[in-house]
Amino acid sequence: MDGSLPLARRAVAEAFAAFALVFAGCGAIVADTVYAGVLGTVGVALTFGLVVMAMVYATGHLSGAHINPAVTVAFTLTRHFPARDAAAYIAAQAGGALLAALALLAVWPDQPGQLGATIPTVGAGSAFAYEVVLTALLMFVIMAVATDTRAVGAAAAIAIGGTVGLDALFGGPVTGASMNPARSLAPALAAWELADLWLYLTAPFLGATLGALAYQLVRGAPATTVKTGEGQDGARPVRLPA
Repeated sequence: MDGSLPLARRAVAEAFAAFALVFAGCGAIVADTVYAGVLGTVGVALTFGLVVMAMVYATGHLSGAHINPAVTVAFTLTRHFPARDAAAYIAAQAGGALLAALALLAVWPDQPGQLGATIPTVGAGSAFAYEVVLTALLMFVIMAVATDTRAVGAAAAIAIGGTVGLDALFGGPVTGASMNPARSLAPALAAWELADLWLYLTAPFLGATLGALAYQLVRGAPATTVKTGEGQDGARPVRLPA
């Protein structure tokens, strides 16, 4: 994330990424419904994974590519993101997602597939548990590649997009594999499909928080970089335990 970039510009990047996520991902669900399963579960999962990967590459250096209010909250609670910026990020993510859902509604006014709204195929309690676990897995990976210098930073987008795709493969038929309150809220409002929406607005926050805390527990105390002799005869930073 570019901390020197004004908050408004970072928020726009988050809005754009959320727009892309919903337009591509939910658009894939609609297309799959309209064209008699041409994509299938694998195709829809791949679409979600690829669009997240693309947006992490495109906006990660600008805003951090949260693209998800649950991720923003988890980063904030674990002190990896300033609380003063969280509200702007969440509003931007929700706004971008809603614009994408409205764009899909304009293209598909008959609302096939409820515009990609997430609707559980199991009981509410089971769906809640699924969403918690799916989001925890995703956040664990995000914490690993975004906050730990020992991880391979260049592969962060692949790891995160791959996890989204993986979760969507085995969780999509069960809950829609939302993992993201903005992704579920936007098509639900556009299609006015509010059944069980509450679980998609709560479970991802719990799951992301648990995933972030789990990674911090496993990682332990992070290392602190102390720069010595910077720019002099190739001197290297010394890493000390925090």
